[in-house]
Amino acid sequence: MSLHWTEQATDGAARVGTLHTAHGDVPTPVFMPVGTAGTVKAMTADAVRSTGARLILGNTYHLMLRPGAERVAALGGLHRMMDWPGPILTDSGGFQVMSLSGLRKLDADGVTFQSHIDGSRHRLTPERSIEIQHLLDATISMAFDECTPFPATHDQAHDSMALSMRWAARCRAAYAARPGYGLFGIVQGGVFPELRARSVDALAEIGFEGYAIGGLAVGEGQAAMFEVLEFTTPRLPATHARYLMGVGTPDDLLGAVARGVDMFDCVMPTRAGRTARAFTSRGIFNLRNARFAADDRPLDPGCPCPGCARHSRAYLHHLFRCEEILGPMLLTWHNLTYYQSLMQGMRAAIQAGLLAEHSAAVRAGWQAGDGP
Repeated sequence: MSLHWTEQATDGAARVGTLHTAHGDVPTPVFMPVGTAGTVKAMTADAVRSTGARLILGNTYHLMLRPGAERVAALGGLHRMMDWPGPILTDSGGFQVMSLSGLRKLDADGVTFQSHIDGSRHRLTPERSIEIQHLLDATISMAFDECTPFPATHDQAHDSMALSMRWAARCRAAYAARPGYGLFGIVQGGVFPELRARSVDALAEIGFEGYAIGGLAVGEGQAAMFEVLEFTTPRLPATHARYLMGVGTPDDLLGAVARGVDMFDCVMPTRAGRTARAFTSRGIFNLRNARFAADDRPLDPGCPCPGCARHSRAYLHHLFRCEEILGPMLLTWHNLTYYQSLMQGMRAAIQAGLLAEHSAAVRAGWQAGDGP
């Protein structure tokens, strides 16, 4: 049987379910730590597992440049190379290629681009993207698409969406189905409801193991993003997983889960951890601030991560002031643990039919802060 999703409970539009894969089952809603180049930055694989993460993301663009997809395959695939036997989702490379602006040339067949590393020229087509993801042994592969920029006119969003739908069909044709593996299509269309609807219809007609919502969190703002979700998610097949790409803040996750999204990824918790910012039940802290220099309290009481269970805020502050690498390591560990705890809390609340009350309590904690 191919990769599939099953539903266990609902609360309004929010859903709890299980994603069944060749590399293990994943409870949803789920947040995926980002392992761009075959590693979650500042973390060992064991440390990532200890946060509660069961599904991680790898990046086709970066891995095709270094060390190369064929080399990853020769080394036994991405699971073996990075010591992650669990499921891995790989993005298609489309977002990174589209962000290269002056270093790429787009045509109907694909994209020619220059490496940001050494200027070497490369070609990505829907077929090559699928081939690379196969070589990486991705549990979940993503269709190659053009991430529509924001802002975009209706005509620009239409042409971009139409191109992505043509590429989606080519990806489906090129994909080699295997038990427990799957290919996700990506909905585009900017902030225009009728374009999103046409994109959903086109992808549903092609048929995928899951459906992603792309082209959001690119500058449109949270209110516009939620409006697109409110229109889009009810139109996606209810029997399949729904993945909001590149999102986001803890508040984004609360709002998107309430609107029917099952899967998320974002570099935010790891990037924040490397820059001294901590996500906590009492809001976001900057550990470089002098107010933490003599604060002997744990960063977030009740958090089981080593940074909270074994060290004080004062020690974390000291590590960042001294530019010790342990600071980013511990704070990344904490942030990923916090994100996983946030998802676990939402899953329990949905099963109890109390998501709205739970989300209100979480937001109240952020607003309350913890004093000086």
